[in-house]
Amino acid sequence: MDELPIGELSQDTGVKVPTIRFYEQIGLLKVPRRTSSNRRYYSGDDVKRLRFIRHSRELGFEIDDIRALLAMYDEPQSSCESVHGIAKRHLDQIELRISQLQALRGELRRMVHEGQHGRISDCRIIEVLADHDQCQHDHARASVSAERQPY
Repeated sequence: MDELPIGELSQDTGVKVPTIRFYEQIGLLKVPRRTSSNRRYYSGDDVKRLRFIRHSRELGFEIDDIRALLAMYDEPQSSCESVHGIAKRHLDQIELRISQLQALRGELRRMVHEGQHGRISDCRIIEVLADHDQCQHDHARASVSAERQPY
C-alpha cells in the first residue's frame, strides 16, 4: 500500500482528521512521515492501527485500555491473557451499566404510567423527581455514573 495523506487516511478509515491528530498527540498513532511542505503521510501499518483504534472505540474501550491493547498488538507472540483481562473488565462494566439502565427504564416507565394526568401540582413525575425516596428502583449509582459521561 502506498502512503496516504491525512485526508485519504480519514476517508479510508472513517476517522475524522482532528481525531487522527488527537491520536497522534496522545501517542496512540506514531508521528507520521512529513514532507518538506509539512504534509503528513501514513503507511499501511498506520491504517491498520487506526482501524484497530476506531473499532476499539466503537466497542466502548477507554483510551488507556486501547493504549494497553495496542502495546500487546505490537507483541503478537505474547500471551493473550492480559488482552482477555481487559476485555473481561470492560464487559463487566457494560453488564453493570445495562443493569443500571434497566433499573432507570423501570423507574421512568412507572413514573410515566402514574403521572400522565392532571395539573403540575398533582403530577406524579414531578413528585418522584423531587423526592428520591419515592423511587422503587435503586438507580442512584447509575445516575452518578451518567453524570461522569461527557456528552
